[in-house]
Amino acid sequence: MTVDGVRLEVGVATDRAGRATNEDTALALRGVYVVADGMGGHEAGEVASGMAIETVRALVGTTPDLETVRATLRAAHARLRDLPSSTGRRPGTTMTGVILTEHEDLPCWIVLNVGDSRTYRMAGGVLEQVTRDHSEVAELVASGVVAAEEASRYPRRHVVTRVLGGGASEVDPDLWMFPVSPGDRMLVCSDGLTDELTDARIEAALRATPDPQDAADRLVGEALAAGGADNITAVVVDATLARS
Repeated sequence: MTVDGVRLEVGVATDRAGRATNEDTALALRGVYVVADGMGGHEAGEVASGMAIETVRALVGTTPDLETVRATLRAAHARLRDLPSSTGRRPGTTMTGVILTEHEDLPCWIVLNVGDSRTYRMAGGVLEQVTRDHSEVAELVASGVVAAEEASRYPRRHVVTRVLGGGASEVDPDLWMFPVSPGDRMLVCSDGLTDELTDARIEAALRATPDPQDAADRLVGEALAAGGADNITAVVVDATLARS
């Protein structure tokens, strides 16, 4: 795919792993690359992630600004808030991802995040987490209460503090915009991947696997081999200069 002078190549892989169903939903289409990880019981989780992705689908093929993306995520939140709850726990979902857009005639990424799924950028072979986890343990690490090296063993590490849907009446998504650099490799993934693989291992897999579909498949396969018990989804997006 080519958009605004940037050629994109994409790979998508997902696996329900140790779960009965897959509550992750991914969208990788015409400039929009997002992953949602549903919660609220398996049926509600699937519905929540699917509905959120369907709402964001309105951005496909457009070049939105930050406020348009923010409004779209808030619309998804409102739709999920209207879903019925059969368990007393409101359905909700995380969502993270990257959207290709244009700003002042430059191709740019918009990275979005609500929850503890993650978006990474690899440039020059170095992987960096762009998003910040909206989770109890991330907040405790940031405040110095829990040491970073203890975070993976913290008993409430899966408690998220911000979601689409759920109990909060409003949502404040995190958004970033920055220029696309030729050679950017973006990774969008659910926490089923990052629960099993360290950033160093993810970086090594991405560096060793040039094709984005092979890279996505490899990441999911390595997470499964490491004992993955949660749904695992990886979307790998490569950007190169388009040839005229």
